[in-house]
Amino acid sequence: MEKTYIGWQEADYKSKQTEYTEESKMLAADGTLLVKGWARHNVFDYDRNNVKAVMRRKEWDFYQISNGKYMAQISFANISLGGYVSAVLVDLRAGKTVANVMSPFLGGKDKYVLPPKGDVPNFVKMSIGKADFCFDTREDSRTLFFKMNDIECNFEMDIMPGLENITTVLPFKGYPDRYFMTTKQMCMPCEGTFVFGDQKVEFTKDDTFCSLDWGRVCTPYQLVWYWGSGSTYLYDKDGNKHIFGFEITWGIGDESNATETCMFYDGKAHKFGAVDVETFPKPDKYMQPWKFISEDGRFNLTMTPFFDHHSDLNVLVMRMHSHQVHGLWNGTVTLDDGTVLEIKDMYAFCEYVENRW
Repeated sequence: MEKTYIGWQEADYKSKQTEYTEESKMLAADGTLLVKGWARHNVFDYDRNNVKAVMRRKEWDFYQISNGKYMAQISFANISLGGYVSAVLVDLRAGKTVANVMSPFLGGKDKYVLPPKGDVPNFVKMSIGKADFCFDTREDSRTLFFKMNDIECNFEMDIMPGLENITTVLPFKGYPDRYFMTTKQMCMPCEGTFVFGDQKVEFTKDDTFCSLDWGRVCTPYQLVWYWGSGSTYLYDKDGNKHIFGFEITWGIGDESNATETCMFYDGKAHKFGAVDVETFPKPDKYMQPWKFISEDGRFNLTMTPFFDHHSDLNVLVMRMHSHQVHGLWNGTVTLDDGTVLEIKDMYAFCEYVENRW
């Protein structure tokens, strides 16, 4: 079957990594994209009022919390035609969703506006339908609250001093006013509870991490991507504990100026090149091992899946089709200074998504 993306193995260029370190205006007054690259913090000055293709504008805050046994997802999205706030709990080992609630809204392009940056202190508190939620980001912590019907979520996570992330702005060839800007922040130890009915699942910082997927995008109608992410504790030869995480996303837009690929070790970003998967998993290889390798060889891991969290939302002209595959990862990664870290049975996920929205 023909592939619907171009990975680094097929690309006619070697990716370069244009890093921004100073505050930079993102959009011109006419909506044209002014920046193309990545940063360790969100230094891109995003003014949603400069977006001219307003019906293509999408904004979201998405939190995924997991300990390898249970996964909670709390998210808010405004996709201009409307939007939603939702909470989901998945039993990863049993392979099933045990709680799922959503409150949608219509005509939200200028309603329910989120803050323009996700990695600085900000506060979001809203009520939509029967759902109440609050996202509170401070210098050293984040707290999440969600309540709807018989579901209530309360989570708190640590933000270590100087915690870096990867924020990318990717263009789309042939569309000067389209872009994909996301901040991916992981390595946040997390604790809390997800209550549904008379049941409660507890998460502790001993084995639980939260990943933030923060997006402000203006895209074409059809998108395909891979997204993989995970965080864990590693111990050095002296028994000292370190936090390690990674973020790999590819297939979205023009990646010739930057790729959304990065490792994190004790809060510091270690940038590496484009990543691809050795065997394209579509249509029936999702539960077979996924072999990942970066073009510079610094990211060399294999995921052995144990659960495919498959979802397919198909409504009229919109479709959101995802295989989010969870598994154990093994192999090696190389930090900026040449230090090689051995990864053994690290829980993480990678998804393959095809969207029309």
